[in-house]
Amino acid sequence: MNSSWISRTAFTGAAAAIAVVVAAVPAFAHVSVSAPDAARGGSAILTFQVPNESATNSSTTELVVRIPGVTAVDTQAMPGWKAVAAKDSARNVTAVTWTADPGGGIGPGQFAQFSVLANGLPDTERLTMPAVQTYADGQVVKWEQEPTTGGPESEYPAPSLKLAAKHAGGVENHGDIPSAMPEKGGSTSDTTARWLGVIGIVLGALGLIAGIGLGVTRRKA
Repeated sequence: MNSSWISRTAFTGAAAAIAVVVAAVPAFAHVSVSAPDAARGGSAILTFQVPNESATNSSTTELVVRIPGVTAVDTQAMPGWKAVAAKDSARNVTAVTWTADPGGGIGPGQFAQFSVLANGLPDTERLTMPAVQTYADGQVVKWEQEPTTGGPESEYPAPSLKLAAKHAGGVENHGDIPSAMPEKGGSTSDTTARWLGVIGIVLGALGLIAGIGLGVTRRKA
């Protein structure tokens, strides 16, 4: 077999394998947020995924996320980290800051998830929450660019979340159905009971008449 053909085949196979690996790895990881059940005006658990992308193998030691339009948040307990929520003059939450304990943080090649229970989500189609990631060596990365739609992704996009529409009717509509059902069922039961009573009376009367007729027949005999 021709050795040059073998070399070309091996090179082509290796190139294809590398292409598959490259395609499987995201080109650029960034701070993102997820909340599958988030709806306008409601409550939801917002989970921020934070990767470490330090070129100097430095740990991430602080994360600040601005959460506009939310009335209140409860932060999930996270060992090795301290969370503080900032509020405005109206006592609405404006941002949450997570700070790692001394010597801790998100190490090179690692990621962490920071969760908050947000109450009173704003009545908007999309909630954008700019974030600032700080490393132990002093590097600061600002994830503040508006997310793009249809075009190339921003280099430092802000975590963004699409909010579902408000639930129409909600508890009120669902509460009316059970209250009406027993009333309808009770009315049907009452009507059935009345008819059974009437039928019983008629059958009883017929039995009485038959008994009287039989007695008269016997006396005549």
